[in-house]
Amino acid sequence: MKAVISGQCMGDRNCNDLCPQVFQYDENELKSIVKVDEIPEQYKEIVRRAAEECGADASEIIED
Repeated sequence: MKAVISGQCMGDRNCNDLCPQVFQYDENELKSIVKVDEIPEQYKEIVRRAAEECGADASEIIED
């Protein structure tokens, strides 16, 4: 499973708050980024939740 943040990100940092092990806020781009290529098993459910709760629909989950 992979996560992708699009240019629609509003920078509200909800995904960062939910799962800082996977998401990070980029101060230069003013949006969240994904820190890992593959989502570790133990974070998959919370990453799915972060994508569902994304107000800008900027987070996409790609299932393997």
